[in-house]
Amino acid sequence: MQKTRILVTGGAGFMGSTLVKRLVAEGADVRVLDNLWRGRLANLTDEHGRPVIDLERQFRLADLTEYSKCLELVRDVDLVYHLADVVAGIDFVFSHELFVYRQNLAINSNVLAAVLQNRVPQYVYVGTACSFPKHLQDQPGIVALREDQTYPAAPESAYGWSKLMGEYEAELGARDGQLSVGLLRLHNVYGPGATFEPGRSQVIPALIRKAIRWPEEPFVVWGDGSQYRDFVYVDDIVDALLAVPRRGMGQGVIQIGSECPTTVRELAQMIVRISGKSIEPQFDASKPSGDRGRIACCERARAILDWRPRVTLEEGLARSYAWTERAMMDAAREPG
Repeated sequence: MQKTRILVTGGAGFMGSTLVKRLVAEGADVRVLDNLWRGRLANLTDEHGRPVIDLERQFRLADLTEYSKCLELVRDVDLVYHLADVVAGIDFVFSHELFVYRQNLAINSNVLAAVLQNRVPQYVYVGTACSFPKHLQDQPGIVALREDQTYPAAPESAYGWSKLMGEYEAELGARDGQLSVGLLRLHNVYGPGATFEPGRSQVIPALIRKAIRWPEEPFVVWGDGSQYRDFVYVDDIVDALLAVPRRGMGQGVIQIGSECPTTVRELAQMIVRISGKSIEPQFDASKPSGDRGRIACCERARAILDWRPRVTLEEGLARSYAWTERAMMDAAREPG
């Protein structure tokens, strides 16, 4: 039987590469497109440093804002997982909103157009909980959001808007009957392989880096720490991604999260405990902290995908801390 041919955009990123490794382990013929802005070829290697795909044949360095490049490369596969986007830490997102919005619109529209033009039968689009309306995420108490609360649309950031437009465009493609579409909307993904460099990292890898480097780098937490999020481990995300082609195509948006609220203050304290250091977190309320909070309501994920998270936050943070510590040590040993 012929192997399933799968293309993963953004496949050298931490989430994409984790998916690629699982697909390869399941016997798929996997191709990767990435511009390596946040992704790294090292992410596509195993624990012994060996590539998990043939990098000469199955990896392409590509700028997906160029439609001609998309049309050339997004073809001759059975399924496209579209994970590529422009995102970074909250400071970058809010300081470069026009750039983020226009880049993501171009990437999403080009990839979908190439999928349609080249008659790829299945397309899985990965969206974000940042696309939910801001006013729903600024309410008192714990807010559990459902997929049907998306509209009227009012995301806080250009990033949220851009990802929502990609989701909407994918739905339009599905309505035309030209392809089968699966839609996941993810909450805060973390895990080994996440970017931890200053300026590009999100809250968990940023705090882990600060804990590892402390006291050389101050352990400063942006905001007052009361904002909360729904953190979900990358391996659990990959479980959901693998389930979509089997169970979730044509089922509308399905959000993925832990359903557990964790404040950034609690998160910082957990990372300090894992570090084993006597760190006293410093909170800087002058820095942007994003929405007050949101968690997922995962009824559709359970009913449609038979999906539930398996990795606790404590376990996932410990794995992430250990990976980041090793990665930082390896980076420090590199010449130059």
